[in-house]
Amino acid sequence: MNFIKVDSYDKLSEMAAEIIADVIKGKENPVLGLATGSSPLGTYARLVEKYEKGELDFSSCTSVNLDEYVGLDGENDQSYRYFMNKNLFSKINIDMNKTFVPNGCASDLSSEGEAYDKMIEDLGGIDIQLLGIGLDGHIGFNEPEDFFTKETHLVKLDESTIEANSRFFASKDDVPKQAITMGMYSIMQAKKVLLIANGKAKKEIIEKAFFGKITPWVPASILQLHSDVTVIYSEN
Repeated sequence: MNFIKVDSYDKLSEMAAEIIADVIKGKENPVLGLATGSSPLGTYARLVEKYEKGELDFSSCTSVNLDEYVGLDGENDQSYRYFMNKNLFSKINIDMNKTFVPNGCASDLSSEGEAYDKMIEDLGGIDIQLLGIGLDGHIGFNEPEDFFTKETHLVKLDESTIEANSRFFASKDDVPKQAITMGMYSIMQAKKVLLIANGKAKKEIIEKAFFGKITPWVPASILQLHSDVTVIYSEN
């Protein structure tokens, strides 16, 4: 594991963007595992800047996102499809037909999960998976529980996750209570994992996840078993 502590969110974002850019430049048809939330916004802004300067070409990229709220379609401004379109996809030259987000409105979410895992497998797996980390240690929406869940699956969101995400909604009651999330197998099979975290509030969970014991009650701790993980953390 490569653990890097930097002194600002700007440095975190620039460093994360450079790592992703190196993967894009080094692969013929790179598969990017992408995340949502506030943590990657700076990284996506830096990637857009690199594209606008002619330093990056996304035309051969495929992207697969970690998760989506159940019941929100891509037109909903709180959906993760909408988030990705707004903050990255609409600003670069990626083929929208090669950008994938789990369908939280699927009539059969179990079948949706199976199809999503098969799609990732058919792509040859993920070349780099970008992750954030929740205050409870979740990655994607893999919440603390008795075991690590392998497949893309339906999950009931923890109260702490709902509370943390309520800042994006009109009220806490508006936050969906369920999500569909990529499971640990696809994440752990990624060739490279890049986890970013910022803010003093994340310090305790970062220490538990990467310097504590491996346990499904701290889902991110499983990353200690991955052969190529970079963690970039800033307290500011």
